[in-house]
Amino acid sequence: MRFGGLKLPEAEGAVLAHAVKAGDIRLSKGHVLTSADIAALVQAGIDEVIVAQPDRGDLLEDEAAARIAAAIAPDHLRFSAAATGRVNIYSRVHGLFVATRETVDRLNRIDPAITLACLADHVPVQPGDMVATIKIIPLAVAGPLVEQAEALLRKRSAFEVKPFAGRNAALIATELPSLKRQVMDKTHAVLAARLRQSASRLTTERRVAHTEDAVAAAIGDLKAHHDLIVVFGASAVADSDDVIPAAIRRAGGTVDHVGMPVDPGNLIVLGRVGTVPVVGAPGCARSPRENGFDWVLDRILAGEWPSPHDITGLGVGGLLKEIPTRPQPREPVASMAPGPVETVVLAAGRASRMGPAGGHKLLATFDGVTLIRRTVVSALAADIGRVIVVTGHREPEIRASLGDLPVTLVSNPDFMSGMASSLTTGLSALDQGTGGMLVMLADMPGITAGDLRRLVDTFAAEGGSAVIRATADGQRGNPVILPRQTFAAINQLVGDVGARHIVERCGLPVVDVELGAAARLDLDTPAQIIAAGGILEE
Repeated sequence: MRFGGLKLPEAEGAVLAHAVKAGDIRLSKGHVLTSADIAALVQAGIDEVIVAQPDRGDLLEDEAAARIAAAIAPDHLRFSAAATGRVNIYSRVHGLFVATRETVDRLNRIDPAITLACLADHVPVQPGDMVATIKIIPLAVAGPLVEQAEALLRKRSAFEVKPFAGRNAALIATELPSLKRQVMDKTHAVLAARLRQSASRLTTERRVAHTEDAVAAAIGDLKAHHDLIVVFGASAVADSDDVIPAAIRRAGGTVDHVGMPVDPGNLIVLGRVGTVPVVGAPGCARSPRENGFDWVLDRILAGEWPSPHDITGLGVGGLLKEIPTRPQPREPVASMAPGPVETVVLAAGRASRMGPAGGHKLLATFDGVTLIRRTVVSALAADIGRVIVVTGHREPEIRASLGDLPVTLVSNPDFMSGMASSLTTGLSALDQGTGGMLVMLADMPGITAGDLRRLVDTFAAEGGSAVIRATADGQRGNPVILPRQTFAAINQLVGDVGARHIVERCGLPVVDVELGAAARLDLDTPAQIIAAGGILEE
C-alpha cells in the first residue's frame, strides 16, 4: 500500500486517509474515491487529497477485519459488522471467557497492521459483554498477512466463552463454640447468591461437628443427590491432612490440591468424590467480595476442572484488593466518613422502543410538564446534593425543556454506544470528594423526592460503603446508589451495559430499599406513556 498526497485527477479508486469536508461535500476516512467524487471536489476547489493506494493483492480494512473474524469459532459469540477496520465480538451467554495467550500473541506478531485485543483470561461475562475486538490499523493490508492470520485462528483457538451450567449444590458447614450462628447464616446467604449468578442453586445445608468423621459422613450422604459440595470449616485448613481434606479422602474421594497463590483465598481445598467436586472454601469466601474461591468456582461451573498446574499459575494477579474488614497481618484501613451523594440523571438514550412515530418519551408531558423536567425537579427537591443530567439524543430539546433549573448538564457524544457511556460521562462530572453516585433513570415518573431521600439516608446509615438499591415487592429496580469503591469499575464499562454486573460482583453489601411499584415503572413505549397519563409530543 502506498500512502501520501495525490492530485485529484490521479486519485480515482484510492482510499481517503482523512475525512474531506468542502461545502456540502462530506467524505469520510476510508471512502473509496469515485469519478463523481473527484469531479465534486474539483468543483469545490480541492486539488489534492491524502490517500492510501492499495497494491495488487491488498485487502481494504473492513474486508480484512471481517475475514479474520470469520476464522474464529462462533460458538456463544456475536460479531459486529466490520466498520472502520474493526469487528467487535460479544458474548451471547453468561459464562467464563477463556483466552489462549499464545495464540493471541502469535496473531498480534504477524504484522503491526493486524491487532486482536481481548479480556483477561478466565473472567466471567454476561450476555452482551464485549469480549474482544479485531482492528486493522492501516486502511489496507497485504492479503497474505490476512491469510496467515486466518490459518492461525482456524488451527488454534484464541478465545471462547464457556457457558455456566447450573448445578445443584450442597453446603456442609462445621461448627465450633467460637463460631457464631449468625456468621453461619450469612455464609449460607453469600454462597447462595454466588451460585445464583450462574443459575445454580444451593438446595441443602448440613451443619456438623468440626471432625473428620462428621464431615466425611455428610459428604457420603450428599454426593448422590448433588453436583457440587462446598465445605466451610469453622477453623481454617492448616495442613493437607487437616479435617476437610482428610474427610474427602475418608468419603472415598481424592484431594487434587490444597492451597492457592491467591490472597485472599490461600486456604482452599480442591477435591472430588467420583465426579462430584468437593471444595473446601477459604474463610474469606464468607464475604461476597471477590476472592480466590470465586476463581475456582467459576471454572467448575463453566465445566473446567482446575489442575494443580492451573492453580499454581495464579500467582501473578493473585494479590487482590484489600478487604477493610480482614484482620491482620494485612494493614488496617482507617475509617473515613462517607462523602456526599450526587445524583446523575441518565437522559441521553435514543428511546428506540417508542418507534419511528412515537416521538421522544422524555419530551412527553404530564400535566403540562415534560417527563425529563418532572424527573429532574424530583431530584432537585430531594436536596441531597448536585444534580447532573447526561444528555445525548435530541440534546437541544432536552436541555431546553430543563430551562433554568439549577443542574449540571454534561453531553455524551457517544450515546449511540449504549448506557455504559452515559454512566462514565456522569461519573466524570462528579466532584472529587463525592462518596456515592445516585443513578436515576429519566423515564421513571413515580420516583419522588422522598424516595430519593430514603435511599440516601440508608446509604449514610451504612457508612457509605454499601450499594443501595430500590426494589418493588422484593424485585430489584431503580434508582441505585453506587459508592465510591465502585467508581473504578464503572469507568471500565463499555457498550450497552448498565451497573448491574458491578452491583453483583463488587463484593460490597447490597442493601435493598422497598419503594413499591415506582421502582420498576419506567416508560418505554407510547402505550405506556399514555397509560401513565402522559401526552406524546406532537
